[in-house]
Amino acid sequence: MADGPTPPESADKQLGEIVADVSSKASLLVREEIELAKAEVSQKLKRLGIGAGLITVAGVFMFFFLIFLLHMLAWGFMDWFSLKVWVGYAIVCVLLLVFAGLLALIALRAFKKGSPPTPQMAIEEAKKTRAAIEEARR
Repeated sequence: MADGPTPPESADKQLGEIVADVSSKASLLVREEIELAKAEVSQKLKRLGIGAGLITVAGVFMFFFLIFLLHMLAWGFMDWFSLKVWVGYAIVCVLLLVFAGLLALIALRAFKKGSPPTPQMAIEEAKKTRAAIEEARR
């Protein structure tokens, strides 16, 4: 006894037809999944492009902000200490030079700590592993 009525067309199909049908539907499914992935990736790339453009504009605004801040600082030194304009700008230039020098020293220390870029911990682990294997052989 059957559990229920079987559709008339599926009962008459041969095994080859069923395999061909499954194969064609699987390839259709794969093509649709590829199209979905393309659509998803293109949407994400569009969002990343918009984000990159906006961060670039923000960077340009920050650059202009820095220029105006330094001008304001130079004029402020002139006004606060009753100096000539060029002296205010000279003070700002010296401050910029000092900050650049400090950042360069910090960067130099970071480069010295990071070079040469050899994976010391991985090398030590490999030596320990080798020693353990050689010891296990004995």
